[in-house]
Amino acid sequence: MKKIIYSLILSLVVVSGLVFANREIKNEASKKSTSKPLSASERKAALKKWEATPDGIKYKEWEASPEGKKVYAGEAKIRKHISAFTNMEAVVTSLSLPPGSRLGFGVMVRINGDDYILSFGPEKSDKNFLNFNNEFQQLHSLKVDDKIIIRSHSVSHTPKYSYPIVSGDYVERDSKIIYKRAPRKGGC
Repeated sequence: MKKIIYSLILSLVVVSGLVFANREIKNEASKKSTSKPLSASERKAALKKWEATPDGIKYKEWEASPEGKKVYAGEAKIRKHISAFTNMEAVVTSLSLPPGSRLGFGVMVRINGDDYILSFGPEKSDKNFLNFNNEFQQLHSLKVDDKIIIRSHSVSHTPKYSYPIVSGDYVERDSKIIYKRAPRKGGC
């Protein structure tokens, strides 16, 4: 009987030691992966270093080009609406994005005389292919020359596209909401 009790106690000690050791390893790994945010001077130095790379040089050339200036001017025109998340009137000009686009589902729109990519992200379907539930279903009913109201939290750019990229967060047509981005889970 004593041998059984000693073996149980010994196995308990070994198992708890392994669990404790595993916890320490995980804590060390999480401490290593969580790095301090860069200071302003460190960010500036990293940016200068990147600007000296071939990609950085290409990007700076694009920014200075007429095409890059046009994209930045388009962003500036809607910046107030983006910051305040207010309505922007738009007209759908194309139901497809530029060739070679990797932005997911989106359409081309014209806002105040300038063209923009209105991007919604990748399309997702339900896991059961018979129950195809697509969050963009009503957006597929859009037609060229439809007048819509959009709201967005962000506008971006990339040298690959000749247009600013507006993230579609809210779309309304004929006073009916046809798309509203769901809030992120676990975020604010």
